Amino acid sequence: MQKKLYIIGIGPGDYESLTIRAERALMEAEVIVGYTVYIELVKKFLPDKEYLTTPMTKEEVRCRMAFEQADAGKKVAMVCSGDAGVYGMAGLLYELNAQYPEVELEVIAGLTAALSGGAVLGAPLTHDFVVISLSDRLTTWETIEKRLRCAAEGDFAIAIYNPSSKSRADYLQKACDILLEYKAADTVCGIVRNIGRQGQEHRIVSLLELREIPVDMFTTVFIGTAQTKQWNDKMITPRGYHLQA
Repeated sequence: MQKKLYIIGIGPGDYESLTIRAERALMEAEVIVGYTVYIELVKKFLPDKEYLTTPMTKEEVRCRMAFEQADAGKKVAMVCSGDAGVYGMAGLLYELNAQYPEVELEVIAGLTAALSGGAVLGAPLTHDFVVISLSDRLTTWETIEKRLRCAAEGDFAIAIYNPSSKSRADYLQKACDILLEYKAADTVCGIVRNIGRQGQEHRIVSLLELREIPVDMFTTVFIGTAQTKQWNDKMITPRGYHLQA
């Protein structure tokens, strides 16, 4: 009997943003496992499945729960927001796979927030870019600060995940202070909140203005390059095609 566990990126959470492969795997699954918030998104369009959830910080428990269900012969899907390989469960599941050798893993890609949020803003990531999370739960602030400095010094466009929380209320402000050492105060930036969900909103602001804007864990922040510009309410980072003329 084949034992298989699908690791599925569900994108921002709206049904239209699911890939066809993700939809097919979710439809076939008998058990769907995930973080409570993401499970609630999936339940809206697949209410009749069996669901298993854990809260935040219980990632390893969640992964073992999924493995145990698959090892018992059930068709299992682990869901992650965005893409499962970008701050998702794919890496941890592969790390644990040796303990469940009969279970085959398959990752199904999804739209990560840098892409779905970037589409809302226009084209902020058309050239080289980096993605940095400001969460220091699994990464030290010293490492995050070093990565911010390197990205700013290289003039990369930057997509920032997890910019703030109740325990990290000033982290985006601290990040902006670091970026302002290398980037101009009027650097074009954007924020998108609740991407693809009810209450979606976005703004285009300068880097200096961004420093004072309250954000939360449902917000993705975009920092432009020296070439990024604002056109109406859109954020555009040129790739440089005009230089070929």
